[in-house]
Amino acid sequence: VHLVESGGELVQAGGSLRLSCTASGNTFRSFAMAWFRQAPGKELEFVASIKYSADRTYYADSVKGRFTISRDNNKNTVDLQMNSLKPEDAAVYRCAAGSSYSYTSSRDYDHWGQGTQVTVSS
Repeated sequence: VHLVESGGELVQAGGSLRLSCTASGNTFRSFAMAWFRQAPGKELEFVASIKYSADRTYYADSVKGRFTISRDNNKNTVDLQMNSLKPEDAAVYRCAAGSSYSYTSSRDYDHWGQGTQVTVSS
């Protein structure tokens, strides 16, 4: 599955942003999907994941209550709604496809997008 992210931009602290990831092919609905992020000089960090059936989600503590992951299996998209953004949320955000939404390690995801840059000004 080929993944392409969009929606990243410069936003002020406290603002909102919605990222989208579009997948090609007809196997999207069989994958768990996740968002990871990587800030300069830091490791790739798990952000959120969603089950293939969209009825289960999982979030990193750092974004819980502020970010919401969702998917539309008819449109082959997975979105990340980000509210109350903080400067520490700035990073390249990448979507990934894997076999289980409970996985939080990047090693457990097989397909990756190139990423979209989110910049948060203080």
